[in-house]
Amino acid sequence: MSDLRNYFVGKDFLWGAATAAFQVEGAHDADGKGPGIWDRFLADRTDNGRVACDHYHRSPRDVALMRQLNLQAYRFSVSWPRVMPTGRGTVNPPGLDFYDRLTDQLLAAGIQPLVTLYHWDLPAALQDDLDGWAGDTLPELFADYADVIFDRLGDRVSRWITINEPWVIVMAGYFTGTHAPGIQDRPLGYRAGHNLMRAHAYAVQRYRAHRHGHGQISFALNSSYSFPASDSPADHQAAQRALLDFAGWFGDPACFGQYPDVLRERYGDLLPTFSDADRDLLRGSLDYLALNYYTSDRVAHAPGQGPLDFDRMVPDEPPRTEMDWPIMPEGFERLLLWLWDRYRLPLYITENGAALRDRVEPDGSVNDAGRIAYLRDHIAAMARAMQQGVDVRGYFAWSLIDNLEWNEGYARRFGLVRCDHQTQQRTIKASGRWYAELIRTGLLPESEGTCHA
Repeated sequence: MSDLRNYFVGKDFLWGAATAAFQVEGAHDADGKGPGIWDRFLADRTDNGRVACDHYHRSPRDVALMRQLNLQAYRFSVSWPRVMPTGRGTVNPPGLDFYDRLTDQLLAAGIQPLVTLYHWDLPAALQDDLDGWAGDTLPELFADYADVIFDRLGDRVSRWITINEPWVIVMAGYFTGTHAPGIQDRPLGYRAGHNLMRAHAYAVQRYRAHRHGHGQISFALNSSYSFPASDSPADHQAAQRALLDFAGWFGDPACFGQYPDVLRERYGDLLPTFSDADRDLLRGSLDYLALNYYTSDRVAHAPGQGPLDFDRMVPDEPPRTEMDWPIMPEGFERLLLWLWDRYRLPLYITENGAALRDRVEPDGSVNDAGRIAYLRDHIAAMARAMQQGVDVRGYFAWSLIDNLEWNEGYARRFGLVRCDHQTQQRTIKASGRWYAELIRTGLLPESEGTCHA
């Protein structure tokens, strides 16, 4: 990839890193914060969110670390139960003040904030009283909460994400039950996904009507790329169905106001129907496309295998991360091309990274050469897509710091910065230094090998 070495030199491109509130903040009941569904889901586990990375108390020092990494932007999320302990009604001033201070700290350091309104930490009271995202009243309540954040931060924040990865919320929270709220009910999951899209649309409507609503707003779409398992037309068609079942499930409503035709045809009544008013709000509700990418798969036509007649196969060949995800930067390039062709929206990569084994040296430094290779190979894949016309405007590494990886606990480390969760000591890893140099120079070094776990 030597032709890409100078690709980013002189380009107006935004480099950043990302976190999520529940994964880093800790302070689970400090200053009036209410319980969230993840506080409850992990309550009996040793690895929980009570302390996490203690970012709530250490944000000034963490912003100083961001400066050392040369970050131009930082994507963080707001904890809904920290700002509104029961999810509606009374606002908790100390919780809102924290995000106000953090925004000012970032701007004082020359770092642009990108704010996510919902990164999975629903107030527990809304789950108890209103059935969470399966309840049809949640979208309006979410828009009310969004208005509170727009009022407080909108004069300084110009990029927003409403909801992070609705696909994961549904798949893990309602289909498999491995994430909060821990439900296993597919019809309920499709209703939750439907309401997540309505909530996004209602929040966008509030933002665009707001006195501070002059920035850009989106939701964060996650997807793999589905390679056909063979050259057969049947496998190619199955791979397209798989992409529509992943990226298209939520991307199409936000762009076109409706689910992909093949999903409507195959899933039937499992997919709720948008009202005409909701369809009008959804259509064109993205100012840009926020993409979270980690891995890809292969898909074969498989008659009778679910309503869409395909089988996802995890490739055996590539190396894998500690999450057991195949490392496939070529899928990243192909997915960007697919999304650009379908939606024609500018993109920001709002998450990309790898949980890989770090080696802590005797002098305390952290050697994570595998993560450097992962980042380099994926940024190169992004650059190749850009060379083919895809309008990518920024890249956010996941994650800034080793955090609580939800139900995986603290063993899975994604960070550019290592966090000792016993002492809270932070150490910039080799990957963090590498990323800082890329941002400083715009130069992408040539590959010295393949990414490995």
